[in-house]
Amino acid sequence: MSSANTLAGPREWTALAVLVLPVVLISVDMTVLGFAVPALSEDLDPTSGQLLWIVDVYGFVLAGLLVTMGALGDRIGRRRLLMMGSAAFGAASLVAAFAPSAEVLIIARALLGVAGASLMPSTLSLLRNTFLDDRQRLLAIAVWASGFSAGAALGPILGGWLLEHFSWGSVFLVNLPVMAVLLVALPLLVRESRDPSPGRLDPLSVVLSLATMLPAVYAIKELAAHDPSLTAFGLLAAGLTAGAVFVRRQRALPDPLIDVNLFRSRTFSVAVATNLVMVFSLVASLFFLTQYLQLVLDLSPMRAGFVLVPGLVVSVVASFVAVRLSRRLSLAAVVGGSLTVTSSGFALLVLASPGAPAAGALIVAAGFALVALGSGLAETLTNGAIMSAAPPERAGAASAISETAYELGGALGVAVLGSVLTASYRADLAAVDGVPQSAVERARETLGGATQTAAELGGTEGADLMAAAQSAFTTGMHLTSAIAAVVVLASAVQAWLLLRGQAGPAQAPGTQNSRTSSTSEPSHPGGTTA
Repeated sequence: MSSANTLAGPREWTALAVLVLPVVLISVDMTVLGFAVPALSEDLDPTSGQLLWIVDVYGFVLAGLLVTMGALGDRIGRRRLLMMGSAAFGAASLVAAFAPSAEVLIIARALLGVAGASLMPSTLSLLRNTFLDDRQRLLAIAVWASGFSAGAALGPILGGWLLEHFSWGSVFLVNLPVMAVLLVALPLLVRESRDPSPGRLDPLSVVLSLATMLPAVYAIKELAAHDPSLTAFGLLAAGLTAGAVFVRRQRALPDPLIDVNLFRSRTFSVAVATNLVMVFSLVASLFFLTQYLQLVLDLSPMRAGFVLVPGLVVSVVASFVAVRLSRRLSLAAVVGGSLTVTSSGFALLVLASPGAPAAGALIVAAGFALVALGSGLAETLTNGAIMSAAPPERAGAASAISETAYELGGALGVAVLGSVLTASYRADLAAVDGVPQSAVERARETLGGATQTAAELGGTEGADLMAAAQSAFTTGMHLTSAIAAVVVLASAVQAWLLLRGQAGPAQAPGTQNSRTSSTSEPSHPGGTTA
């Protein structure tokens, strides 16, 4: 299968280290923000809706633009787009770090989403055109995927330390050194690549992709946080209609924004769906577990971070174990089994209680370890399958679809399960004996708001309000964990059935393509084509 001219050398493996940096950064940013939610709630005093937007507007804007950015990178050069996005991400991080209000932070997070949309498709598509040998590519994807887990493991420790010594804005400032390294190292180590015949970028498709995402998500958030309304249902219908028009247009265009023909591959389609479900559940778990550990079990940010670290480290190791398993077991067995493990982790989280800190922390550590183990095993193989199905000249489009599934899953996880948690919390915290109803209403906005209100009340009233809020939040966490367990288990059944007989990315027939199928240029004088 392999020949000397398709095997990667020292330069390619060094370039991989650079391409993993944006992955680590975004993963750190995701977990750090989760730990900053309590501090944000106290300082900026956001409403429950604003808090959800602070957390997930980044993911939604990013998901809406990923396909566009993937297509743009194919046209102008993936390395060039990655450098432009790195500079913009650093600038937006500065705005977020010093945001004076919840509204400004939401805008800054949206700008981070615009910049972040250029980072992820570029890294994965550059990787696809750097590693042409199937087994080397799968190993490189394992390293790339482990960057998510490594960043997530670093995030709680780094975030906990920062939040104990500095303001919440410091969690955004950590982005700046990484962006600086990227801007210096990319031109030196990573070769440019682009689609030699990319066609025209369709502006209407770009508009339709955003018109699909934003109205539908806003409607879901409104329906979860408030009573059903015609406005919410109208926005949901508008988003679904725009999505249908978007798909029809892609089928008709000679140069579509999304190559729908890629979905004719069963392996590709199931891998994309699996990525969405895995991130949907994983990101949602980080959203509610960080609050549970800090505001229900009363752990410091640093200690809360250490409770989650074992699972995140397990996920890093699992990414590399998946490479060896893929050579011995079928794709259906590894992916289906991994999803089953993840589902069992969510089922275990249903046992966590608000009144036993030691037992609660132990259950969270064990449950999250199972969730992360399954995620780490499945993630490497699904991404390997996605990239193996795409020719090098369409690497940007394929990686954009993969990353859209990631970001859409993460954003929907917070929006849907986060909204379910919020609705359950608000319903459970209807009244507390002896506590003024006005105080209860303030506490119903967020658990962080309840902590602040209880501290202001003090005495028995404050203690009773806090106990009721912690109990209501834990009940909501049980509900969201159960929903996540069912969703992931359904995805496991899908993988077992639909991937049966499908070869894994390390077992597939040679898919190497000559490097001339995607134009490349030396990254420095004397450089050679990757």
